[in-house]
Amino acid sequence: MPTVSPDERSAERRLLDDEIAAEKYLPPLKVSPGATPEPAEAFLRRRRRRRRPQAFLGVVEKGLIRPVDPDVRLPENASVIIVTASSVE
Repeated sequence: MPTVSPDERSAERRLLDDEIAAEKYLPPLKVSPGATPEPAEAFLRRRRRRRRPQAFLGVVEKGLIRPVDPDVRLPENASVIIVTASSVE
């Protein structure tokens, strides 16, 4: 049986939670008639196999990390590893 505890949320948080709860539900997804249901894990497994991270040489300037090669064009949501040389003096 769940135990009851006092509501310790701030007034702002309670107001935000009430606003979120009052929002309309999203419409159901459009699925083709012949589609078979599958667990989310299967979708994530397929997605993970498609993309592998790419490594590029990069530099850090004023907290911004950028590739050294200006011709590098990355697709949106690309998995990238920027490799930099550490210089600890």
